[in-house]
Amino acid sequence: MKYFLVAGERSGDLHGANLILEIIKQDPEAEIVGWGGDQMESAGAKILKHYRDLTVMGFWEVFKSIWILRRLLKRCQQDIYTFSPQVLILIDFGGFNLRVAAFARHSKIKTCYYIAPKLWAWRPQRISGIRKNVDRMLVILPFERDFYKTLRYNVTYVGNPVMEALNNYAWNDTLLHVLKRHKSITFLPGSRAQEIKQAIPVIQKISTVFDDYQILVSGVNNVDKSIYEPLRIVGNISIVFDRAYELIQSAEAVVVTSGTATLETALIGKPQVVVYKTSWLTYLIARKMIRVPHISLVNLISGKEVVRELIQGEYNAVNVASELETLLSDVASKKRISEGYSEIRGILGEAKASEKAAKHIIDLGRS
Repeated sequence: MKYFLVAGERSGDLHGANLILEIIKQDPEAEIVGWGGDQMESAGAKILKHYRDLTVMGFWEVFKSIWILRRLLKRCQQDIYTFSPQVLILIDFGGFNLRVAAFARHSKIKTCYYIAPKLWAWRPQRISGIRKNVDRMLVILPFERDFYKTLRYNVTYVGNPVMEALNNYAWNDTLLHVLKRHKSITFLPGSRAQEIKQAIPVIQKISTVFDDYQILVSGVNNVDKSIYEPLRIVGNISIVFDRAYELIQSAEAVVVTSGTATLETALIGKPQVVVYKTSWLTYLIARKMIRVPHISLVNLISGKEVVRELIQGEYNAVNVASELETLLSDVASKKRISEGYSEIRGILGEAKASEKAAKHIIDLGRS
């Protein structure tokens, strides 16, 4: 069968890649094309557009880029129409992908949504478009099953692909050995240019406060590497690209920009503080619309505050330094966080998300 995938972010590329490997295993004749990234391409997909060209954050940022996004949407629709897949697979990236789903319905293409849009956080009214345009919804967070039930829409929980990604990860033992020679604090500043720019002054200040620590910064290759240049001149800061798991594993504590990385850090088992900042206009709009008490996946899955979140004005070097002091020295805090992480592992269940998702997708294509 023919499958077309659309992933608009770095984490979607990772989970899309693992899904592609499972689809090919279960359907050896699979022909897979899509919009995504390097990992999806390595897994066997022909990539027509890289996700780095799609990344726009926040309400104001999207508004400024509306014409660019419209052109990209038209091109994506044309690519899908030309390829004519049996199944369209949409991975997260709700603002864009829900519009793609509407096009697919009009074109009579079966659509499976893998990693659902975050309706539980904001704009639950989008469920009307999902009911109309999405044939099958596969979710990766246990609480999403109950949430969608309240909206009278049936979804299938397949497990969380982060657990699977960690289980299948090929650790670089040589790098781990080198990193563990010195005590360290790791920063995961995000995968978007805007997030990284917000983090740089904080990282610089933390490097002076904790001058007896090695400060490890997880870099990504989907942004211009010159963005990290201000950090290269600081003696105790090291930037390591595309090896976030090793940087997390080797650290005494981790500062994580909110996103999938918060769950990755929890499953690796390292104490963390979650940070996030956006434009003030976007933040003010979001405060009116977002319906959940937490932003990190760790706290959302556990249903309580397991890790501290420093959002917007609270995200500054003074507060980050204070929280790091607690994470590094307070035994009770570390024990509480570790117990919270254990609960999360139990809630998520077995690590077979891609295998289960691939089966549902293939069944949909054959139905």
